[in-house]
Amino acid sequence: MEAMKLRAPGGLDKLELSGIDTRPPGPGEIQVEVKASSLNFHDYVVVLGLLPTDDGRIPMSDGAGIVTAVGDNVHNFAVGDRVLSHFFPHWAEGAASFAKLQGVPGDNVDGFAARTVTMPGAAFSRMPAHLDFEQAATLTCAGLTAWRALMVETHLRPGDWVLVQGSGGVSLFALQFAKMMGCKVIATSSSDEKLQRLESLGADQLINYKSVPAWGDEVLALTGGQGADLVVEVGGSGTVPQSVRAVSFGGCISMIGVLTGFAGEVPTAELFQKNARISGITVGSHAHQRDMIAAVEANQLQPVIDSSYPLEQLADAFRHQESQRHFGKICVTL
Repeated sequence: MEAMKLRAPGGLDKLELSGIDTRPPGPGEIQVEVKASSLNFHDYVVVLGLLPTDDGRIPMSDGAGIVTAVGDNVHNFAVGDRVLSHFFPHWAEGAASFAKLQGVPGDNVDGFAARTVTMPGAAFSRMPAHLDFEQAATLTCAGLTAWRALMVETHLRPGDWVLVQGSGGVSLFALQFAKMMGCKVIATSSSDEKLQRLESLGADQLINYKSVPAWGDEVLALTGGQGADLVVEVGGSGTVPQSVRAVSFGGCISMIGVLTGFAGEVPTAELFQKNARISGITVGSHAHQRDMIAAVEANQLQPVIDSSYPLEQLADAFRHQESQRHFGKICVTL
């Protein structure tokens, strides 16, 4: 059986396709034939070696596939079931904790860049019935992160303003979930072509942040001085000052990404003057994923996929991610 392994110290040239042994599931475990995965920024920093892991680690945190065998004491899955991975296998419900956030596939343990995996049944949920494997594989990290930002950590109402940044997976899911609940969406991008596509997905207002560097003020203007009730912040240190400018009084900035840097200044005076808050979001729990899947099914939501690569071309998939030319999720088929 084949898997893509990452050799220390990391780098796209350190990905190599290798043969590995499979093992039958033990008590509480299931064996899954992996059909698809999808790329996240987390996977990218692991593969580059910026988030060190063991030599020979099998990367990729997202996985969707078919159950091929079940161990003893597994009652919620059967052979033939279509399943979707959990980003945090140990976070079943309740508030996050250090212990619950351990065991991330592709990071702390081997992930889904393998044609077959054997893992605890608790590491999986069922797939949405209407989605194929590639579509489902986009939900584990990006979809659930957006869901928690909009549906768990904030109390949005129809008509509220949501600001999304760019056209990556989290931002597009946030746009789709926001429209699903009747919110108004402002989308930013440096590409007019991508802005047109964001509009086709339902964005109500568009800002090219290259043409309008002070886009926080533009958000205030577009909302009649109110600002965005929720800012889905994926940029990090380079965009936080504008996000603080854009957020409404009593609003929330969901801190999700660090694309522009891991540390930077925060306009604290403006933040507390607005009685706003910054909320860190690291994906979500199994309970959150169940709720998200129910909503995705009820609304027949279709994830936006940019492109798909075979497992053998995983490095090329990451190079496409690096180029920032993609719109939506990049998938890997196995």
